Amino acid sequence: MKPFLLLGCFVFGCIVMATYSFRASRMQATDSSRQSVRPAHADVEVTPYGTSRDGQAVTLYTCRNKNGLTLKMMDWGATIVALETPDRAGHSANIVLTCADLAAFEDCTMYFNSTIGRYANRIANGQFKVNGNTYQLATNNGPNHLHGGQRGFDKRLWKAQPIKTEDEIGVQFRYVSPDGEEGYPGNVEVQVSYVLNNNDELVVEYRAHSDRATPVNLTNHNYWNLAGAGTILEHELRLHCDRYLPVDDTSIPTGELRAVAGTPFDFTQPRAIGERIGQLDNDPQGYDHCYVVNGEDGRLRLAAEVVEPRSGRTLSIWTTEPGIQFYSGNYLNGGIDSAGYAQYSGFCLETQRYPDSPNRPDFPSSILQPGDRYYHKTVHKFGIAR
Repeated sequence: MKPFLLLGCFVFGCIVMATYSFRASRMQATDSSRQSVRPAHADVEVTPYGTSRDGQAVTLYTCRNKNGLTLKMMDWGATIVALETPDRAGHSANIVLTCADLAAFEDCTMYFNSTIGRYANRIANGQFKVNGNTYQLATNNGPNHLHGGQRGFDKRLWKAQPIKTEDEIGVQFRYVSPDGEEGYPGNVEVQVSYVLNNNDELVVEYRAHSDRATPVNLTNHNYWNLAGAGTILEHELRLHCDRYLPVDDTSIPTGELRAVAGTPFDFTQPRAIGERIGQLDNDPQGYDHCYVVNGEDGRLRLAAEVVEPRSGRTLSIWTTEPGIQFYSGNYLNGGIDSAGYAQYSGFCLETQRYPDSPNRPDFPSSILQPGDRYYHKTVHKFGIAR
């Protein structure tokens, strides 16, 4: 019987070893499969970015997608500090205007790359009525209210939470604007996420709700320069906008939605930004006008396309908003308040409600009612023109 017993043990041992090898190979395959679907980028890098003058610790968040695009943001103002993309030769450069450090951002008054609120753009005389009540806001832009007042959302510290999935990486910011802040009624809870995905898109989504009727108009104030340096006058711009809003001498809309055809405001076909800027009669000379985005308000659609001919970098912008403010950096003056940047060093394409809409019942409404939800999405697509 012993030979048979030995043979049985040998067979049993072979079965055990085979089973173990099979399971081990399964585990290795599973681990390999898990590794293959893991994100190619690293986690959000979180580092200190200094202390604000009012004593708040500010944090920098660095995000990279699998193609090497790099987004750097800070929680002071929910602000983009840098956005690095490659040119046609593969050389990366920062394509937004920026400041040397936090102190320089605090000295800058040009809203560099920040999240703007409670109301982006201008409100005439800083006044509006809601439910029969008149509210007076700060007049911080001549006779008008601009970008949320003396201390808008761009000068507040937001709560931040990194975002990471298999295909995207970014930061979600939250801020609670209390009733009466800058003269606005109602407590408003705001959430904005900036997400860089592996399709080389920066997706920005804004959400808000309020316990009282109040104007809400959120945007991002990125100053773009796709060359990474110099002026933006040779950038070729196309706006999918057949109409724009003429303004008075204080930059408040007249109420007309005027056709761009036959005017220096016509970018329905690609044109250099500087091609007809000399035909404008405002002071300082340049574009600072809201355009009506073609298509249905609330539906994500193409609003703008930009090509920088030397570097080959491209930028396309989709939005759900009815308007896009095109600003050519007219007020940049080379001083501390402009972080040293000269006029026309950057341009803005701010997706938003129309300026002064709380005082214009014929404009798309910007009044957020209790129980309603504010939502706005903008997609920035980066690429290379070959």
